[in-house]
Amino acid sequence: MPKKTTTDATKILADIAGHDPKRQQAFEEEVANREVAQSIYELRQRAGLSQAELAKRIGTTQSVISRLEDADYEGHSLAMLNRIAAAVERRVEIRFVPRRRRLQPA
Repeated sequence: MPKKTTTDATKILADIAGHDPKRQQAFEEEVANREVAQSIYELRQRAGLSQAELAKRIGTTQSVISRLEDADYEGHSLAMLNRIAAAVERRVEIRFVPRRRRLQPA
């Protein structure tokens, strides 16, 4: 039976990480960065705000909001997340969850 292929980037990256602990940790950090960036973007969109409008509400610049919404950005701080949440009448909730099991190669 031929090996199935996938276009799911998360599965592809998990396969590349393999069993190497350092690669797995880097992969988990990248996933977390992507999830935070996506959450900020979605929160801002649901609030009906542009990047510039959100920036003004929290006392920063549009370029900072753009950077925070970039999946490659690694500098998310709890203080900034709290400022964003407050600007759209939300609060930040942090949970510690079990690590994801390594995704099976496609």
